[in-house]
Amino acid sequence: MKNERELRHELAVSAAKEMMRAARTAPKAKGMDLIEIGLCDTKEELELLASTMETMYESNGFKFFLRDAGNIREAEAVVLIGTREQTLGLNCAYCGAPTCAEKGADAPCAFNSIDVGIAVGSACATAARLHVDTRVMYSAGSAAQRLGWPAADCRNVIAIPVAAASKNPFFDRKPKENKA
Repeated sequence: MKNERELRHELAVSAAKEMMRAARTAPKAKGMDLIEIGLCDTKEELELLASTMETMYESNGFKFFLRDAGNIREAEAVVLIGTREQTLGLNCAYCGAPTCAEKGADAPCAFNSIDVGIAVGSACATAARLHVDTRVMYSAGSAAQRLGWPAADCRNVIAIPVAAASKNPFFDRKPKENKA
């Protein structure tokens, strides 16, 4: 007989993998799949992500990076969803440039960003269906991007920590203060 508490990590990681599949199969602009999806599911990976967030706080001053780093340490896994940057040749001007050829290298293609959002929505819908705790995090995604996760050429990375706890650890959060 196995108690659910003994299987909690395995169950949360299994749900995270289902979220990854949902993100992969989400619709993409012009059918071009530029999405990259990764999974952090070891204590070492989660700690590296959290400590990177704390380091980033030192330079950006955003206190929510400290608070969110604590949340990453409470997660069983983190799903990462980002995009490789590539214009789609639509000349839509949604990025602010009149044509794709005139888009600056630092401006993301709007459709790449939209694809990330759709993939994140699909992953979160799956998480809700599987009854796991999640929260969409820019902060952890930004730290993952700095680490080259889920791929070195990814941009617009969003992180979704996953837990299966009695109470969702990603809500009712208090701001953290830097003790340095």
